[in-house]
Amino acid sequence: MNKFINPVYNNLIILNINITGGFIMENNDTIQLLKECDSGTKMAVDSINEILDKVKATELRDVLNDSRMHHEKLGNELHSLLLEHNSEEKEPAPMAKGMSWLKTNFKMAMDESDATIASLITDGCNMGIKSLHMYMNKYPEADDTSKDICKKLVSIESKLCEEMQPYL
Repeated sequence: MNKFINPVYNNLIILNINITGGFIMENNDTIQLLKECDSGTKMAVDSINEILDKVKATELRDVLNDSRMHHEKLGNELHSLLLEHNSEEKEPAPMAKGMSWLKTNFKMAMDESDATIASLITDGCNMGIKSLHMYMNKYPEADDTSKDICKKLVSIESKLCEEMQPYL
């Protein structure tokens, strides 16, 4: 795999030489955006799984299970796209996971209510939405497919945040 900086867009281009000797150009912005979205879906699923057994209201549990399913489905799409680009998935940053775990467990130790759960999920959604917009700006040369999947993830996060409002 050869890498060079595209002088026109000043972005990293990865060249793979296929079996027939032809070149396949891959845009690094695309791969990086897909990886960040992949990491985000994993973080969301982990966060939901961490609090799900503490949920009291059946409706809230249903909303969280539904959102987890959407995140998992999108995560599977992301894995397929990363494989198509000969890239690996990305795990959430250990520091981010650790901080999330600490915040969740501290707040839940103080108050195990559905309102606390809704607040934690809302904070996570807002952080995810902010990060995803930052990555879309950071990787402007990403292809339309990766931008669309990122926007879809933002939409899932926004919807979940909105569905938390009645429980706050």
